[in-house]
Amino acid sequence: MSAQARKPRPWRGLLIPAVVLFALLVGLGAWQIQRKTWKEGLIAVLNERLAAPPSALPLPGMWPSLDQANDEYRRVKFSAAFDQGREALVYAAASAFRPDASGPGYWVFTPAHLADGGFVIVNRGFVPEAKRDAATRAVGEIGGPVEIAGVMRWPEQRGWFSPADSPNGNLWFTRDPRAIAAAKGLPAVAPFYVEQESPVPPGGLPQPGKLVPKLRNEHLQYALTWFGLAIVLVVAFGVWAFNSGGEESRGKAPQQP
Repeated sequence: MSAQARKPRPWRGLLIPAVVLFALLVGLGAWQIQRKTWKEGLIAVLNERLAAPPSALPLPGMWPSLDQANDEYRRVKFSAAFDQGREALVYAAASAFRPDASGPGYWVFTPAHLADGGFVIVNRGFVPEAKRDAATRAVGEIGGPVEIAGVMRWPEQRGWFSPADSPNGNLWFTRDPRAIAAAKGLPAVAPFYVEQESPVPPGGLPQPGKLVPKLRNEHLQYALTWFGLAIVLVVAFGVWAFNSGGEESRGKAPQQP
């Protein structure tokens, strides 16, 4: 048999990489299906909890037993007095929950002192860049206890590209009530914060508002894309392997008896 006849078919050398790539594409598609199921469950929970009437804020003694999965996004109501001298500004990036707040500005996070002890950090709402200084919105300061309604939220996770907070400049880039409380010297602070829905302060600033979940759910499209690429890979590789084998057969010299 000639050396040309013993030459391995070229597609066989790429079979293992093709199988690995196929498995990767199918795995990505399956992961997007899982993400779709998770996102649909999250949307259902958000709609249910945000539509429920507010209940009493958990007492400080209950805070250690609270669980983010079970308690986040629950609507609550309570009476507290704002400590407006220790408010903190959190840079307001675009929010999927507050489409009514747009443009450059800040969330005003203010400690609220509960009647039975302890502090809860409250996101009182949005202020535009021009109203960053509290003196420019002094009319919105509320003295004494006030009835607050809002939604329980847990601390935001810091991203890889989040700038460092600047406590000396009173500016934060993640919604983390624990970090704010530590910088402000607050004892016995709740492990969550509250997104204020009401009341609207005099002058309208800070601007509170209801959370409106508008989460993107395009995982099915992503899954179909990955599965489609896997199918294209199989078809393209199969056609190439078939044509490669045919060319090899045609190129063989006839065997002499």
